[in-house]
Amino acid sequence: MHRLLVTLLAALDALLAAAVGIVVVLAPLALMWVVALGDADWSALWPSAAAVWHLGHLVPITVTLPDAYLAVTGVDPSLATFTLSLAPLAFAAFTGLFAARSGIRAAESGAALTGWLSGSLVFAAVAALVAFTSADSLVSFETWHAILLPALIFAVPSLIGAVVGAWRVGDEGPVDRVRAWFEGMPTAWAPVPALVLRGLALTTLGLVAVGGVVVVAGLLARGTQIITLFQASNVDAIGATVLALGQLVYLPTLVLWAVAFVAGPGFALGTDTAVTPAATQVGAIPGIPILGIVPESTTTWLLLLALLPVAVGAVTGWILRSQIPEHGDHEPIAPRLTIAVAVAALTGGVGALIAVVASGSIGPGRLVETGPQPGPLALALGLEVLVGLAILLLGPRGALPARAVHSDADAERAAAPRDRPSEAVLTGAVAPGAAAAPWLDDHAVDDRADDADRAAAPDADDEVQARIRDAWARIEPVPAEWRDEPGNDATGGRDARPVD
Repeated sequence: MHRLLVTLLAALDALLAAAVGIVVVLAPLALMWVVALGDADWSALWPSAAAVWHLGHLVPITVTLPDAYLAVTGVDPSLATFTLSLAPLAFAAFTGLFAARSGIRAAESGAALTGWLSGSLVFAAVAALVAFTSADSLVSFETWHAILLPALIFAVPSLIGAVVGAWRVGDEGPVDRVRAWFEGMPTAWAPVPALVLRGLALTTLGLVAVGGVVVVAGLLARGTQIITLFQASNVDAIGATVLALGQLVYLPTLVLWAVAFVAGPGFALGTDTAVTPAATQVGAIPGIPILGIVPESTTTWLLLLALLPVAVGAVTGWILRSQIPEHGDHEPIAPRLTIAVAVAALTGGVGALIAVVASGSIGPGRLVETGPQPGPLALALGLEVLVGLAILLLGPRGALPARAVHSDADAERAAAPRDRPSEAVLTGAVAPGAAAAPWLDDHAVDDRADDADRAAAPDADDEVQARIRDAWARIEPVPAEWRDEPGNDATGGRDARPVD
């Protein structure tokens, strides 16, 4: 595909990714402005939508409550200004997936670098446009945060997608050179880099799947508490819709909290609080219905949840072990140990990243600390996944498939030199019971009978039959002095043609 066309398509992908995210925020807010607020100030609609979009791309925003609101609600003026930094990760997840797909398409079109640069620059330009046009006295943010962080959320997955696509189809550039360097490594080490990256993808997907299952189980188990909080919020239909959509975009954040809960370190819902399988210590929490999923108390049985990351590591180890080439009876342990340690370390890094993007502030006062801590989560996930990987990667492979066993006599006959080609032909062509020629010993006659039985077996393939016919066509004649002796026939006891 022409590079200009790739550039235009990548730019269109970036525009669509940004536009869809903004529209998803703007549409329900506009509906609420029309139906619920009536004569509200329309000039505040765009800054509000832009602030939500920025927050969804990890941009911290500062909220300043107006004096009129403080007077009506009686909120302490010292709490009038606070920071919101806990991101609704649905927006970042959508942008990242869209960007990765754009990078893969650009690589498959033969212009990975061009597509990546085009999409990343266009998305950064859109983020800058949103930042410069959404300034407001009630909601503020750092301009460089509002440009850089959304641009990175698009650029990094797009680059990963471009590299993956180029690795699949080739790019005649740096990716192919790296592949050639990997293939030039010693045989036992050549597949290690690819297996490490594959293992990282498997453990990441497995942990996210575990977090999703835990969230679903929590919704089923704590559904009554969630419904009670919904009813206590005392909102109308429009408010309930906006509240439900707001909780929906925070669902990926809850999944990452569930990963931290399963791993053991858990997460916080305010300063000096902890939600872990071992114990739950929380004070007053916001009346957000979805937070009803947080258990009021825990049991020691929940500690068994730590086995789930171990299981993820074990499944990953089993898959990777099946893809490691065999090298005879000896399997070098160093490459397998390297794979296990590298995958576990990278998974720990993913755990730290999870903690960073899924933590932040959700309000003033004690609510400035929510989410998991990077260090404990990285250490817990790394060790748990390493245990599962070690069980499957470092243990014995298991029983190998049965192989044909040859006797010593067969080995000696296979290794023994044959002086005459006619002997090799006769050993594979003479039928059982044929008369032995004087110039062949008894052992060779037995070999002929055995080989003829195998050649005449029902499952002999066409290639073997063809070789037998060719052998009979090229067989040496029986010596005249032996054929003329009384009692010997002209064929030496052989049939006129081989039996199929």
